[in-house]
Amino acid sequence: MTADPLRWLWAAVAIALWLLVVAAVAWARTLARRTAATRAAALAPAEGSEALLVAFASQTGQAEELAWMTASSLSDAGVPARVALLGDLEPDELKAAGRVLIIASTTGEGDGPDAMSWFARRHMTAPVDLSGLSYALLALGDRAYADFCGFGRALDIWLQRSGAAPLFDRVEVDDGDAGAIRHWQHQLGVVTGHAVQADWTPPAFDRWRLAARTHLNPGSPGGEAWLLAFQPVDHQPDWVAGDIAEIGLPAPEGSPSPGSREYSVASLPADGRVEFIVRRMTRPDGSPGLASGWLTRDLAVGDAVDMRVRTNRGFHGPAPEVPLILIGNGTGLAGLRAHWKARAGGSHGGVWLMFGERASAHDAFLDEELRAALASGLLTRLDRAFSRDPGDGRYVQDLIAQNTDELVSWVDRGAVLLVCGSLEGMSTGVHAALETALGADRLLTLAETGRYRRDVY
Repeated sequence: MTADPLRWLWAAVAIALWLLVVAAVAWARTLARRTAATRAAALAPAEGSEALLVAFASQTGQAEELAWMTASSLSDAGVPARVALLGDLEPDELKAAGRVLIIASTTGEGDGPDAMSWFARRHMTAPVDLSGLSYALLALGDRAYADFCGFGRALDIWLQRSGAAPLFDRVEVDDGDAGAIRHWQHQLGVVTGHAVQADWTPPAFDRWRLAARTHLNPGSPGGEAWLLAFQPVDHQPDWVAGDIAEIGLPAPEGSPSPGSREYSVASLPADGRVEFIVRRMTRPDGSPGLASGWLTRDLAVGDAVDMRVRTNRGFHGPAPEVPLILIGNGTGLAGLRAHWKARAGGSHGGVWLMFGERASAHDAFLDEELRAALASGLLTRLDRAFSRDPGDGRYVQDLIAQNTDELVSWVDRGAVLLVCGSLEGMSTGVHAALETALGADRLLTLAETGRYRRDVY
């Protein structure tokens, strides 16, 4: 044992910070459960009635939203329902429910939501006894990725190998396909014997007006990136850092609506406007992408659009006193920006931003703002990598490898890691670098306790 009082002091500080992080995570989960309880009260069955379990596994909130819509529709049809996070349930609780409706998202190339990592590691590596359980599964995915609905399919296989019986074939949803969701509703009506409304009411959009549009990377070797700002029209929205803006797209005359697109919000309500960063995508024939072309070129400043800001609980940040490590590339800077802005006006536990792009001469997004934030102490540390610069050639994951000792020190002090940006390349590389720096088991533990969160696309 050491008699050095300074070492004892640092040990006490480290323990105190760890306890603070544990308390912050517990409080966040308590708030989430209180919100769920409030929503569930509206679905409360009559005394003595048995409620049908609706469980969700969600990364960005879509599966959770569909779970509540499912429960609400069942309740309206006379079938009592209750909603739970699948990752919070034990196999014995699933079996005891008798019947369960599951809405499960796949993130990336076949992965489950981060909040499901503990459940998958503990329960899904081998069959368990789920005999007598009947279930239905709505799997959310995107065919743009090779392992379409990979987690939903793995969950389906595990349930059947564990002795559970499907109520009907798995329903797979490609990028929010309305037809697949209507099929899910129809099947629910057949199984429950109660008509479930044919079409769920789409989310209510508010009116917003494009206030400003700024080209962030003139002359860049990559696609054009634009910072867009929208002001609310006759409403006062509220959101927190980490939430998502969903914007309705215009439908060509005589054609069905092309739906909506989601973007990480880069501002806070105190800014008086929603901001996000959009990169103009280009099709093989050279024409701009439907959404990005409209937002960055065709939509005029002053024009009104339909948009809403929805909760993305899986990417909310910790309390200000908790150290925060922000890692991202390209337009992912938007999802990180709101987090450091949220710490303005008071003391905080430190914010370390690691950001990667192509060329410093063109792609140093928000450079003046970042330098000012660093000078004021809003950012504690700023490291940037530019892959196309002579003498640099690094990617954001290389910053992790080059600063492993400091990264471990921050995590030892209780830091939370938030990663935002491209799924292909960046998120995989960052995850691998973090595993190398921290160890696979520790990184998994951080994900399970809410200290490693991702918003990747």
